[in-house]
Amino acid sequence: MTDAAISAAPGSRRDFARWRRRSRMIRRLRVLLPGAIALILLTMGGFVVHATVMGGRAAPAEDDEPIQLVNPRFVGRDDQGRAFVLTAQVAVRDEGDYQRVVLEKPTLILDEEGANPTRITAKSGVYREDRRVLNLDGGVKMNGANANFDTASSIFNTATGELEGQGQISGVGSLGEITAKSYGVYDKGERLVFKGGVRGQINSK
Repeated sequence: MTDAAISAAPGSRRDFARWRRRSRMIRRLRVLLPGAIALILLTMGGFVVHATVMGGRAAPAEDDEPIQLVNPRFVGRDDQGRAFVLTAQVAVRDEGDYQRVVLEKPTLILDEEGANPTRITAKSGVYREDRRVLNLDGGVKMNGANANFDTASSIFNTATGELEGQGQISGVGSLGEITAKSYGVYDKGERLVFKGGVRGQINSK
């Protein structure tokens, strides 16, 4: 062995050792980097799936919430141009029937622009937009210039402007006290028709 070979051997061994270390590091990186990338992709996929599932669960709850109006005011006219106003504490559109609106403590004013408007109040009501019919139920009270009556229910047709009711009605009119089983209010409240077991007490002037 020559002197040149002896002097070169230690440097070659050091280079070889460095190469081996570098080679081992490269092999480890080749294994670790794909694993790290796969872990990142799995984590991101998990977040996406979680957000999709949670969003899907939350969306129906929001969609199922009924449309609600507080202190609504509906203004309209019947086919003869007579004005009426309908208000309520709360109005909720039916989730299963979009044409049906449930009213809490509604108030109906007939012929609002006239000299003697009629005011009807109730505990609850249902308005059908497709039929243009308002049903009032529970403690219905009708107050006007010529009459004050209490009844169980009333039906107002917003197309014809007529108010009718089936059920016991009692109160005081321009002629005196009266009770009946059904009634109708026509001609802007100027004409009241009572039917069924009508009883009354006429006040003489």
